[in-house]
Amino acid sequence: HMSYLPGAMMIQLTSRRAAGRISPFLSSRVPQLRSNNHLLQRFSAAPFSTIKPTSQASTNKASQNPLGKYAVPSRYLQPHPNNNITPHIASLVGRDLHLRPSHPIGIIRSKIQEYFASLSSSTTDNTNYKIFDAEDPIVTAQQCFDDLLIPPDHPGRAPSDTYYVTDTKLLRTHTSAHQSQHLRSGVDAFLCCGDVYRRDEIDATHYPAFHQMEGVKLMSTDSMIGADGLSDEQWLQSAECQLIEADLKATLEGLMDHLFGPTEKRWNEDFFPFTQPSFELEIYHNDEWMEVLGCGVIHEQVLDLSNRSDRRGWAFGLGLERLAMILFKIPDIRLFWTEDERFHRQFKEGKIVEFQPYSKFPPVFKDIAFWTNDEVTKKDDFVENDFFDLVRSTAGDLVEKIELIDAFTHPKTGRSSRCYRISYRSMDR
Repeated sequence: HMSYLPGAMMIQLTSRRAAGRISPFLSSRVPQLRSNNHLLQRFSAAPFSTIKPTSQASTNKASQNPLGKYAVPSRYLQPHPNNNITPHIASLVGRDLHLRPSHPIGIIRSKIQEYFASLSSSTTDNTNYKIFDAEDPIVTAQQCFDDLLIPPDHPGRAPSDTYYVTDTKLLRTHTSAHQSQHLRSGVDAFLCCGDVYRRDEIDATHYPAFHQMEGVKLMSTDSMIGADGLSDEQWLQSAECQLIEADLKATLEGLMDHLFGPTEKRWNEDFFPFTQPSFELEIYHNDEWMEVLGCGVIHEQVLDLSNRSDRRGWAFGLGLERLAMILFKIPDIRLFWTEDERFHRQFKEGKIVEFQPYSKFPPVFKDIAFWTNDEVTKKDDFVENDFFDLVRSTAGDLVEKIELIDAFTHPKTGRSSRCYRISYRSMDR
């Protein structure tokens, strides 16, 4: 059958038999926008750039929110051969949703900081947590990966997962990227909040920009005296390590009760390169178990690299969108980025209310198929995230979901094709 994508792009879609009749769409990886434009020109009579993202829809009456100091797209769209940041991503940096007091992300951030501030006057924990919520989103690979013991071959370091400004600088993939700099500065307890960026799949719960909260606490030196000189195995079995674990779990269980009210919780063992031991916390909410955060005892080598080898402590990280979607019952992560006043006027500083949908438009499904390997060499280095980024950079927030519906390898030629279903749905119309 024949179908089309917005922008008057008409293609023949596949059954497996039809796959051999389609011109190549992605014969190589497309990490850079200029490559994306080249590919689009091979198909489209009218470029995708004519499509307005959701935030620019003509029906939208935007709330006038000032941009932050890092909202400078030219900082991120540098003419470096390893730069894979698209204008769409650059336009998101500096929006500072977490600093807007009446935005769901800002409300969750404020409630978390409120809880940790209450601990400073607690009879059992008088820790003062320093707040960092305006850090530069550009960090070095050393900060984001090396200081956290993330190995060179880790897939999270690949251009298919991470947005690189240059070969050594990138948009942070987690707020943990600031952990070493704050520990080196001598801070013993802090919360770090900000926007983070990852190339990812496209659906209702994934977006290339989102927000995290990082928390770190170093224990007093007096309480850790018995940890000196222990091997890794001895440390994991020590009373001091168990003390940190107990303090970490009690603190985070209290945070969940602060956000959700008294709720059932359970802990699972996990693995993160920068904590040992590591855990994930789940809560029972709306008749199901949901993972809400990851955490652990800070790895000794991370403290060594931060010039804090004389201390021990814990760290956690959580996603603000995940918590906000649960608490406000927001069905689609794209809504956090809208400037439509019908969204923003529903929320007030300090208040958690259920989101009321204002758009009833159904989705529109369009299929697209293409070869993924070269006709001559048969080399296939197609990466899904490159394709997802191409679609997001051209169709904007109109895209609700992309799913693979067919994959085919020709038995004689060895060429491979894929067919994806793209779901379009405006959240503002």
